Amino acid sequence: MCSSIGEDCIRENVVGTTDAQSAGAAAGAESGSNRRKLHCCIRVTTVQVRKALWGVAMVICVCSSWAGSTQLAKLTFKQFDAPFTLTWFATSWNCLFFPLYYIGHMCKSPERQTPRQRFRECCRFFGDDGLTPKVFLTKIAPFGLLWILTNYLYLQALRKINTTDVSALFCCNKAFVFLLSWIVLRDRFMGVRIVAAILAIAGIVMMTYADGFHSHSVIGITLVVASASMSALYKVLFKMVLGSAKFGEAALFLSIVGSANFFFLSFVPVILYFSHVEYIGSLGDIPWAYICGVAGLQFAFNVLVNFGIAITYPTFISIGIVLSVPVNAMVDLYTCEINFNTVRLIAVFIIFLGFLMLLLPEDWDQCIIQLSAKLRKRDEPAEGSGEIQRRMPKMLNA
Repeated sequence: MCSSIGEDCIRENVVGTTDAQSAGAAAGAESGSNRRKLHCCIRVTTVQVRKALWGVAMVICVCSSWAGSTQLAKLTFKQFDAPFTLTWFATSWNCLFFPLYYIGHMCKSPERQTPRQRFRECCRFFGDDGLTPKVFLTKIAPFGLLWILTNYLYLQALRKINTTDVSALFCCNKAFVFLLSWIVLRDRFMGVRIVAAILAIAGIVMMTYADGFHSHSVIGITLVVASASMSALYKVLFKMVLGSAKFGEAALFLSIVGSANFFFLSFVPVILYFSHVEYIGSLGDIPWAYICGVAGLQFAFNVLVNFGIAITYPTFISIGIVLSVPVNAMVDLYTCEINFNTVRLIAVFIIFLGFLMLLLPEDWDQCIIQLSAKLRKRDEPAEGSGEIQRRMPKMLNA
């Protein structure tokens, strides 16, 4: 969104200089026009290079935060075997989204609003009546439950299988998003994405076969696939019910989800503690550094995923997510928590390939055709000029 505004500003500046130079001589105007075209190309290239550089930084940050939270959660369960309590604690950090956005609004926006004014303006995203109890129950609470289920099932899967398999299988959620969007939202059919979805399903089956269909690994794989399905359902329903959101609206929505989780689900960890379903021990035995580290890394990951599009292309964010798989694999290989047999390597590669195929734009085939046509046009003049040069001596002799 911000990049589109920047491009509009560049075009306005070029038009203004054209009007100023049109009053001069014809030769001066022509040379000035050429300089402006060159300047415009340089500016556009600079913007693209800047976004690409930000994209590289985004890839590193997204990959580090996602892989780091996964590895740290795995370590946390060795001392704090309470996945729902950890989910509740990490989700409560979403309350910080809107205050963080408002700080950015105060620093960047020329028209500064009070927190109440900004809150009311962002509440228009939910309808003309704003945030009402009916809107909360119908448009926010279901997404909060899907958020909790996605993270809880992901953490439960980490208790059963290694982090490499969990992070690789969770990448299948992009294929599930495409399938649900195609069925529910009637999105455009793309053969390459159907192939990617088939590869994702094949990777899941092969990942299950890699451990010989043992009950322990099958349960873990089922949990992470269910988590990926909940994540895909969350994204598709959000697009269908609420549509697209601006940065402030998305920040407010996530803050409301975090606040509702804190106030309305606080009784669940208490019940799980007294029923001995989740063993916590005394407050002194809780590894607060690990728990806060997991929550902080997950919060950083969500900030990058939701607001990173302001400074770079969405593809870089997706690449950062999929690159967390080899990072987790290296950590698991170093800690000897995984056996990289041939079947597992093929399964991870298939899921990795399917994820990359899903990153292709909708008109990727047309782009390839246009690129090949341009390359042919560039080669044709060179061949033509060479033929003329070969014929020139014959013409002069005649």
